[in-house]
Amino acid sequence: MSENIVNVQETIQTPQEKKLTKKDLIHCFILWEGFTECCLSYERLMSLGFCHAMAPIINRLYGDDEEKRIAALKRHMLFFNTENNWGAFIPGLVASMEEDLANGGNVDEDMIKTVKVGLMGPLAGIGDTITQGLVKTVALAIGVDMTQKGSVLGPVIFILLYTSYLLAMGIFTFTQGYKVGRSVLSKITDKKIMNKITDILSIIGLTIAGAMIANNVSITTPLQFTVSDSTVVIQDLFDQIMPKLLSAVAVLGVFNRLQKGISVFKIMLAMFAIAIVCSLIGIL
Repeated sequence: MSENIVNVQETIQTPQEKKLTKKDLIHCFILWEGFTECCLSYERLMSLGFCHAMAPIINRLYGDDEEKRIAALKRHMLFFNTENNWGAFIPGLVASMEEDLANGGNVDEDMIKTVKVGLMGPLAGIGDTITQGLVKTVALAIGVDMTQKGSVLGPVIFILLYTSYLLAMGIFTFTQGYKVGRSVLSKITDKKIMNKITDILSIIGLTIAGAMIANNVSITTPLQFTVSDSTVVIQDLFDQIMPKLLSAVAVLGVFNRLQKGISVFKIMLAMFAIAIVCSLIGIL
């Protein structure tokens, strides 16, 4: 009799597993698909929209713990940017990771952050190429051709085709992200494996960041010196040391200031001032 009472007490004291409902996931997807790109900023880009989309997930999992809820909101306010439809895979996957974290699984906060950073670049590349470069172009070609032939249905056909693709692809990738997360996380029990996954995704994210610096940031110097009969071009020396060296130094400098808590506005003002001064004295 006493053993039965103990067993009942242990069952009562065991915390129930926190599970996301279908309604939570639908709500998350609607917020993601409808509002993610409505609140872009130069400082965080899509982070506010991502955080907004994750609100139903966070409220379900951490609604009774204000400290954990605040921590979850903060980690989803970090810089984020991807293509909206193929990128829907990420909030689906992150929802499953948040679910695992809330239930004391092997996922930690750093793992969630790393997954977001590691996946946003590749999915943006795929999504922008297919969505903007292929699907939208084909849909426009059909709609424009019908319009030029005098059909008033041209714009309607374009809207129907493009919207159908966006919804279908968004629902598919979001659902697959959640399913993949559930199936993978339930099979991984070794913390070392999770750490390896985190390291791999960190490498991917840093590689993408490096590529973005090389492609989008271009800082050169016109400085050159004449020694005897030869001319020394400073930019050529920098390129021999490391291509895009000045660009990398500038980005690392900005990143360091951000880590120190300096606002983006102050950093932008400082960059403008440095650029003007260096231009006037002929360094840049």
